[in-house]
Amino acid sequence: MSGRTEPDHAGVIAHPPLLYLGFLAVAFALDRWIWPIDILERLPAGVRYGAGGLLIVAAIAVVAMSARRFRAAGTTVPTNLPTEAIVTGGPYRLSRNPIYIALTTFYLGIAVAGAADWAILLLPLLLLIMNEGVIKREEAYLERKFGAAYLDYKARVRRWL
Repeated sequence: MSGRTEPDHAGVIAHPPLLYLGFLAVAFALDRWIWPIDILERLPAGVRYGAGGLLIVAAIAVVAMSARRFRAAGTTVPTNLPTEAIVTGGPYRLSRNPIYIALTTFYLGIAVAGAADWAILLLPLLLLIMNEGVIKREEAYLERKFGAAYLDYKARVRRWL
């Protein structure tokens, strides 16, 4: 017996907000200094700021609701800490990943308000990385930790929407 045990966390490739922030930084650098695209800049600033602001406010509301559910269940939000319970209420009735939907919505809000066309172009790559490097690892961890209870939840609720 080696005495080794698996870590009690999902082992994701990076903290999800940092992935989104990194992609935004790359997108803004591309848009401002390397290869500008000016499609969103053609929209009136009021439209961009209004739409972006609505997306940002909606995202913050979903994160707040989700975090409240995590606290009520006695578990943590950060992916590098152990999960103590499966959260199935509130926004988790509709999606297994409402916080990631909210992060994506927030990202889009920043992209629209900041006229960062590259952020929208890079979004599919970001979502692929989130799916492969974060979500699939979290799901495997939750299956190992909670077994049939998580598999039942997974069968009832969609990953995204």
